[in-house]
Amino acid sequence: MSAFDEMTSTAGDGTDQPVRAPYGDYHRWLTEQPPERLAAKAQDAEEVFRRTGITFAVYGDAEAAERLIPFDIVPRVISAAEWRRLSAGIEQRVRALNAFLDDIYHRQEIIQAGIVPQRLIADNDAFLPQMIGMRPPGGIYTHIIGTDIVRTGPDDFFVLEDNARTPSGVSYMLENRETMMQLFPELFSRVGVEPIEDYPHLLRASLAAARPAGAPSQPTIAVLTPGIHNSAYYEHAFLADQMGVQLVEGSDLRVIDGHVAMRTTEGYRQIDVLYRRIDDDYLDPMSFRPDSVLGVPGIMDVYRAGNITIANAPGTGIADDKAIYSYMPDIIRFYTGKDAILGNIPTWRCSEPDSLAHVLDNLADLVVKEVHGSGGYGMLVGPAATTAERAAFADKLRARPGNYIAQPTLALSTCPILTEAGLAPRHVDLRPFVLVSDKIRIVPGGLTRVALKEGSLVVNSSQGGGTKDTWVLRD
Repeated sequence: MSAFDEMTSTAGDGTDQPVRAPYGDYHRWLTEQPPERLAAKAQDAEEVFRRTGITFAVYGDAEAAERLIPFDIVPRVISAAEWRRLSAGIEQRVRALNAFLDDIYHRQEIIQAGIVPQRLIADNDAFLPQMIGMRPPGGIYTHIIGTDIVRTGPDDFFVLEDNARTPSGVSYMLENRETMMQLFPELFSRVGVEPIEDYPHLLRASLAAARPAGAPSQPTIAVLTPGIHNSAYYEHAFLADQMGVQLVEGSDLRVIDGHVAMRTTEGYRQIDVLYRRIDDDYLDPMSFRPDSVLGVPGIMDVYRAGNITIANAPGTGIADDKAIYSYMPDIIRFYTGKDAILGNIPTWRCSEPDSLAHVLDNLADLVVKEVHGSGGYGMLVGPAATTAERAAFADKLRARPGNYIAQPTLALSTCPILTEAGLAPRHVDLRPFVLVSDKIRIVPGGLTRVALKEGSLVVNSSQGGGTKDTWVLRD
């Protein structure tokens, strides 16, 4: 399967075309660099990440519970015009998602219109009955969103999935840029790249703008983490530090006089905005899982009373559901009155008998995913699977068809990475980060994830993927 290469514009017939314009300045610089210098810089980057402690946890891997995220020093370059289109499509999608969430927890007009089936909402584990009739401060459900985007050609961008619950990876985006600026300061004076360093400031400003009605203009903000054993703990601590706010665990918080307060050396202090990085089930043992020790007993009562903003709002996880994803073109049209700027990948819902039959007959050509899956877990990449693996997965599909969707195997675009033998193409995706409050803020770039194994389409760090710095060029 031929793939479009974003630097060299490799054509479908395998012939190399001239270097694409967005990579022009970078490629000229690259050709001037001795291979030994690039190899030394790649080693320096690894040492920077090791010293900084930029790791992630791998669940179920006792021998390598903490790993460095592999970082490739060849950046991904996006032109200003490409970015304008991407950001317009992302903003449209984010507005539609927020309207969808508000609707399904209130009037459910999209269900009454017959566009989204009621069973897909009512029978969905991510739908929280506790949020019915509840409107968050400012009517905002999705304060921070990570939209995963793939590319298949010069003008062909598709949304792979939405991450509206607790999207991660922004710390790696920021550290990637800082590392590149340390390693190649001369390169940034040669290539005009949009800055991303102000993301922590934008995040704090966006969270402050989403404060409850009765909160002060300079609200108290905190980041709620499950603790050091969580796979994204590094990011939780990083963002709290960069924003200049407290990192707290559930045991640090309690409800006092109708407000959530955190323990400090001077007693308890009221919190106005809580950026939570724990799942809904663990947020409040009085409303959800009674055995949770990660959340805050009674926080949902405070939330219903309008005395705290929780970002993202409880119940947003239904927007991450991959079966809901398959309806996104209709959802966007319903709430915006316009067609989607960014396309969806064709999706078969295995809960539907005809779709299930098609998927079972074509497993060798499809990618099959759990509707609530993430991190690359619980999926089958048909072309890369053995006959035995496909047969075992078919049994899972027949047993729980509603738990899966399937999509065609796309020829994802590639970007070069630096290997011992020189540059080599590898498949990539992109996760831009979006902040929503008084306005929508989209950081110019995002986290580019790269499948480091030759031919692999799985970019997740938990599955052996790495990351790149993402450059959006100035006009």
